[in-house]
Amino acid sequence: MDAIDLSLVDLLRSNARLSYAELARQVGLSAPAVHERVGKLESSGVVRGYRADVEPEAIGLGVTALIGIVEDSGADSDDMLESLRVLPEIESCYFMAGVESFLLKARVGTIAELEQLIVRLNRTPGVASTRTAIALSTKWENRPQPVGPSPA
Repeated sequence: MDAIDLSLVDLLRSNARLSYAELARQVGLSAPAVHERVGKLESSGVVRGYRADVEPEAIGLGVTALIGIVEDSGADSDDMLESLRVLPEIESCYFMAGVESFLLKARVGTIAELEQLIVRLNRTPGVASTRTAIALSTKWENRPQPVGPSPA
């Protein structure tokens, strides 16, 4: 990736609805050249997708929880992860260093729904135990980091 690709990624992370013409204006290329570059960024997996950033509470997902998973010593991690992947409440899954092997970010509508999710997680083969923290509020999330070299 060159400096123009990094600029395109940065612009798309800030506003994925920018037209090719506007992207082109901001990076100093033609719209067809930008279209080709963005296509290459998509096909190479640098740009993984585009989605609407929706207020969770507005769609009935007012409870955010971070759930640590302690894996059973004899567990098949791939099977366990596949069982977790199908749960729509789980937004993110991170492999961790430490006692908990995985950290999940989950969103549900109510505390009762969170309780049901935790019960399902604890019944999942490979899960030895869970530890849950409930977010009281979200100050920010998904803030894009600038791409490219770090400032000196």
